[in-house]
Amino acid sequence: MELCRSLVGGKPVAGSRPPIDKHYPATGEVIARIEPADETVLDQAVAVAAEAQREWGARSGAERSVILQAAADGLRARNDELSRLEVMDVGKCYGEAVSADVPSGADAMAFFASMAMTETGDMHRFGDAIAYCERLPLGVCAGIGAWNYPVQIACWKAAPALAAGNAFILKPSELTPLTAHLVAEILSDAGLPEGLFQIIHGDHSIGRAICAHPGIAKISLTGGVDTGRLIMAQSAETLKKVTLELGGKSPLIIFADADFDTAVETALAANFYTAGEVCSNATRVYVEESIAADFEAALVERARAMRVGDPMADDVQMGALISEPHLNKVLDYVAVGTAEGATLATGGKRIHPQGFEAGYFMEPTILTKCRDDMRVVREEIFGPVMSVLTFSDEDDAIRRANATEFGLGAGVMTRDLTRAHRIAGALQSGNVWVNTYNLLPPGLPFGGVKQSGFGRENSTYTLDAYSEIKTTYIQL
Repeated sequence: MELCRSLVGGKPVAGSRPPIDKHYPATGEVIARIEPADETVLDQAVAVAAEAQREWGARSGAERSVILQAAADGLRARNDELSRLEVMDVGKCYGEAVSADVPSGADAMAFFASMAMTETGDMHRFGDAIAYCERLPLGVCAGIGAWNYPVQIACWKAAPALAAGNAFILKPSELTPLTAHLVAEILSDAGLPEGLFQIIHGDHSIGRAICAHPGIAKISLTGGVDTGRLIMAQSAETLKKVTLELGGKSPLIIFADADFDTAVETALAANFYTAGEVCSNATRVYVEESIAADFEAALVERARAMRVGDPMADDVQMGALISEPHLNKVLDYVAVGTAEGATLATGGKRIHPQGFEAGYFMEPTILTKCRDDMRVVREEIFGPVMSVLTFSDEDDAIRRANATEFGLGAGVMTRDLTRAHRIAGALQSGNVWVNTYNLLPPGLPFGGVKQSGFGRENSTYTLDAYSEIKTTYIQL
């Protein structure tokens, strides 16, 4: 059985806290044990990181770029190995991991390698004076990851931090500890000096210590809204920079003029990809009244045809949920929805696929006849549960789509280009997709508004969160 220890200065380090079992979601079996770090291990990691960062931050952007590009190449070369580990971590389908989720980490590493190569400031002239601005690294940065995309999250947070000249400490979720070590190995093989990428294992208690540590300059969190509030409060004492990528309850607005089959497939993918455990998923599907009956029938037919089971099987479209407690929480939401008056059109039950009877599986679930005041429509479920609502006109759709505390993602399905632009501009969301959903190339920023957080992952905007801007004014 694998033993996951924190990685400090390239070496595994044991902590003093009780071990945590790591389960494979598809079978329920314990496949690894985590030895959580304590404050002594964290202090050691921060000291090592600070020492390594001083030399790394003094290197040119071009030197950093070469290593990050080598890391991107290494991630791509070991994409299959990383994907299989991600399946063991998360329980998602291998086809999802190998084709999109894991490669997105390599894409981010390559993008920020190019950003390191082209780092620039600006210059201003004031008569008999000039001034110039430059980006300087913050020092030691930390990332606290969610469990749904462990490789992607590790790379999306580490790549801009390293490109900007910082050291980076990753705390993976205690539910998904496996992939982080292979990412660290690949970075080391690419030539990244020891101490610049380290791993601290543990639960919320070591997360709290990371937020409070005076030697850490920045925290980037992917997680729930409640966790985001805690991270902000815990980081306030040391005035850390904070990026929060939090929850969502995203709307997908489907007009009668949309391509019908594309809209159905988009709605299904935007709800059942990674068993619905995606923060930006479009779990509120608003369908124009004139096509609602046909659309709901098509959704139900195709959802019932989805195969759920062994995440490594080629013919399976949905894998397991992350844990038994989380599965039970999602099932409870289905019961709440029907009690509030929603119709259970399909799904709603735990299933036990042959050979995986003890795994954490449930049916793709569709609730129809939903209302905006229902808990299943207002609260993030984070599982394979789609809520279908109908709307009468464009204004009705926009008003109701925006009537949420969240603002991470939103989608519009229509052939009318003018309408698409008009609605995209009106939706209160960090990201809007038209006639597709959840596509996130590394050159585009991803993040939320309102209770979905602030700050951005990916793109040049992200470098602002990992740098200080220094201005020098020179009188000639």
